[in-house]
Amino acid sequence: MSTLLPPHGGKGLTVCLLEGAEREAELKKAAGLKQIEITPRVKGDLIMIGIGGFSPLTGFMTKADWKGVCENFLTADGTFWPVPVCLDVSKADADAVNVGDEVALYDPEGKEIMATMKVTEKYEMTDADKKWECEKTFMGEGTPTVEEFWKIAKDDHPGVQMVMNQKEFNLAGPVKVLSEGEYPTKYAGVYHRPAESRKLFEERGWSDIAALQLRNPMHRSHEYLCKIAVEVCDGVYIHSLVGNLKPGDIPAEVRVKCIDALVKNYFVEKNVIQGGYPLDMRYAGPREALLHATFRQNYGCSKMIIGRDHAGVGDFYGMFEAQTIFDKIPTPGGGKALLCKPLKIDWTFYCHKCDGMASLRTCPHSKDDRVLLSGTMLRKMLSENMQLPDHFGRDEVVVILRKYYEGLTEKVEIKTHKAATGN
Repeated sequence: MSTLLPPHGGKGLTVCLLEGAEREAELKKAAGLKQIEITPRVKGDLIMIGIGGFSPLTGFMTKADWKGVCENFLTADGTFWPVPVCLDVSKADADAVNVGDEVALYDPEGKEIMATMKVTEKYEMTDADKKWECEKTFMGEGTPTVEEFWKIAKDDHPGVQMVMNQKEFNLAGPVKVLSEGEYPTKYAGVYHRPAESRKLFEERGWSDIAALQLRNPMHRSHEYLCKIAVEVCDGVYIHSLVGNLKPGDIPAEVRVKCIDALVKNYFVEKNVIQGGYPLDMRYAGPREALLHATFRQNYGCSKMIIGRDHAGVGDFYGMFEAQTIFDKIPTPGGGKALLCKPLKIDWTFYCHKCDGMASLRTCPHSKDDRVLLSGTMLRKMLSENMQLPDHFGRDEVVVILRKYYEGLTEKVEIKTHKAATGN
């Protein structure tokens, strides 16, 4: 019997991905269905539903689910869930579909049918609905009033822009997923289904596993967080986002090389596993930290490393708001509560006077003695060919990143903020 934490929701892994003859039959049927084009974000959500990463979800949310998740962190059946997972469609597509119809979900970038879906509900999303969702999902301590939030969010928050640019209607219903896109081949050996990561953990005899979320190249602070977790858990799952990021972020294949170099040179390899997952970032700060813990539970992890400004963007969130939100969420019974717990770690950095990595809890020295930089500042300095401060990153990683930036023909301006500069 497995000693791993059970999947979220109390129903085991709800896998909606078809394979073999069943998949071939569904693909034939899909060819005759009305096609709905999906966005990259929906594609990532769809794959996660397919492989069981979003257990217990088996499709896209109804209006009751959407409202409950935004307002109370609970789906209509009382299961904890932190962010909406919805399928947006145009008014023309919504008008052409009736409740009870089956549709094919088409990825225009990959030029393939990703899934079929039985429509159980369609509902309009007005601008007022979208704004309400943004206020519930993306507002944080950095913008404590609605007026302050909207003053900057419409221009500077990529998650808000994504929601406000969604089409006019949502379709709800269960899905049958037919493809995992490019991920199994492009990231072979790194991309895992939850059943695969669970098997890896069990083979190593792990039961207490901490997940490290990464969307930036792994620098010394990430390495230190990981090593703290290795000391108190059976192992660490370095789990990188390999879906879409915002312009200026570093591609997944480059970040994977950086992690490989770090694990090979600076970790006891038997205590660390590298994995990748196919979502797009939502930049929802505290809510996204909860999402990260929720699907890491499905991958078999019992702890989620939460450090400074987890999944944040700009100055929208308090530095440790993604930690404190775990203390405020509902805890329904029957396996419907979030079981993966946060491993809360203070702001980490290299201190010249301590002569090593430290945190605000262990280092008594001043800001001037510390190397205080974020992944955002790292990208800015690399893109402008600036000299990186000593002890911010490992030499092996910096070489990989410099080579990537030297090969860029177009540069994206990197905006900095308080968290990026250590202020």
